[in-house]
Amino acid sequence: MGNSEKAAAPDLYTIRHSLAHILAQAVLEIRPGSKLGFGPPIDDGFYYDFILSAPITEADFSEIEKKMKHLIRQGHKFEKENLPYSDAMARLDQMGEPYKKEYANELFEKQSLKDLTFYKSGTFVDMCEGPHVENSRQIPADGFKLRSVSGAYWRGDSKNQSMTRIYAWAFATRAELDAHIAAFKLALERDHKKLGKELDIYHIDDEIGKGLPLWLPNGTVIRDELEALMKELEFKAGFQRVATPHLAKADLYYTTGHLPYYAKHMFPLMEVSETHTSEDGKTEESIKETYCLKPMNCPHHHKIFAARLRSYRELPLRLAEYGQVYRFEDSGALAGLLRVRGMCMNDAHIYCTEEQVEEEMASVIEMHREVYKILGIEGSYSVRFSTWDSEDPKGKEKYVDNPEAWERTQAIVLRAIQKSGLPYSDGKGEAAFYGPKIDFQFKSVTGREETASTCQLDFAIPERMDLKYRASDNSEKRPLIIHRAPLGTHERFVAFLVEQYGGAFPTWLAPMQVRIIPINDQVLDYARAIEQRLRGQMVRIEVDASSETLNKRIRTAVTQKVPNVLVIGEREKQEEKITLRRYGIEAQQNMALAEFEAWVLNQIKTRARS
Repeated sequence: MGNSEKAAAPDLYTIRHSLAHILAQAVLEIRPGSKLGFGPPIDDGFYYDFILSAPITEADFSEIEKKMKHLIRQGHKFEKENLPYSDAMARLDQMGEPYKKEYANELFEKQSLKDLTFYKSGTFVDMCEGPHVENSRQIPADGFKLRSVSGAYWRGDSKNQSMTRIYAWAFATRAELDAHIAAFKLALERDHKKLGKELDIYHIDDEIGKGLPLWLPNGTVIRDELEALMKELEFKAGFQRVATPHLAKADLYYTTGHLPYYAKHMFPLMEVSETHTSEDGKTEESIKETYCLKPMNCPHHHKIFAARLRSYRELPLRLAEYGQVYRFEDSGALAGLLRVRGMCMNDAHIYCTEEQVEEEMASVIEMHREVYKILGIEGSYSVRFSTWDSEDPKGKEKYVDNPEAWERTQAIVLRAIQKSGLPYSDGKGEAAFYGPKIDFQFKSVTGREETASTCQLDFAIPERMDLKYRASDNSEKRPLIIHRAPLGTHERFVAFLVEQYGGAFPTWLAPMQVRIIPINDQVLDYARAIEQRLRGQMVRIEVDASSETLNKRIRTAVTQKVPNVLVIGEREKQEEKITLRRYGIEAQQNMALAEFEAWVLNQIKTRARS
């Protein structure tokens, strides 16, 4: 929950915050010896992170909820206490909470605090700034429900200790809770993992590998249509297409700085050995070259830029590619198409002078807006301005150490965002290691926020890779680089679209655009003629001539979410007409075949949303 929500609904925020403490107390009583992370309120409830002494699964939820309700009924007061540094450290040692102590030390150091706040309720004590209810009986005991268990990392950093996160819903009344859960269950019907299987969009096979999706014919159609859309928009915007290999020498990634820092998210290096015979006749092997699967397309594009010395007259140079990349995500983080290990990215890099950057960034933002409008999702995203955190103790590990460049480039990106008029939130500490960025954030149906696409400004890599252009005064200067991907990866964006549309895609994007259902075999020839006529105009169309009943074939088309179903009988054949059934629309339309043909071709050509 953001600050605005906290201000708008302080009572609910306080209830959720207090329930997080109740959850922590219950878990510590059920799993003695567990350690605490953080436990904040969120949009629809709260969560708490633990290092557990023994695992907790959803099978344990009823026991935990029972314990929480017992603690609520006991009527414990939430008592506030402020402690100076030495007393706060002693208290945390007494509590046996090393992670809280680590964070407390950082707070005292970074914020020059005089004291820290603790809250006690019954026998439970937690370091927390509050607010909380005065008495646990003020918490509605029937207004919360534990939701799920997932993995997390201490401080959200994958380099840190893994933790167990327990999520819960919480509302002011049982009625609000029940309504939210009902809406959540309805949303799960739109989960891309469920619909992806039902609609034959993708498949993940253990023998291929976790996180390596196989795109089935229906999913491949969606990919191809999205790619065609972006190729059109990019062509109009002056981008030039390139194609690069799936792997490269590891030395390239040492030059860029991705190795060794990014090694955890890269597949193991591939060593190519060479056999030779020594003077004494022995056969020996030596490593000749080391390769890696590319985790990003950037270095390959940079090498294209550096293939020859560019003139300032060529800038901005815009290179685009739907490039396949591979990242070794933790197996616990893999989730359908949202988190995968093999992905195809809507990548592009713009090489420009500093004077050109602001205008180019603004143009990229407009491209995002245009494609989101075409897809009908313009109201479904938020914008985050992701910057570096100069006070982060791990700053030199996370970011290029060049404060002046950070401040200068962040000002450029901020002006571009402000020029666009888009509302945005601050994402301090969310920058890429080489520069600030704009993140376009979407939420999955389960409420999880994901970054669908980004626009990043890179001031560091040009120097690391010695990228130059010939300036107007004949000197050599370094360009700035804009990394942008309006549709992110096929994998994540298709997952998002499946959930947004509930699998019912508009005609232009639908895997099967038209299905013809002949009432009997006597009109099958007319159905086949329509199929041939429209297929010749690149319409994805098929005839369902199965032996199932008419109603069963119509129900199948509805289940498969085919947007246009043509029912053909003797009358339609005699009059060269069709009866159109549109997905989600009860009324049928009887129209001339030529009229339908013109209509459906226009739907596809204009990428109509209907």
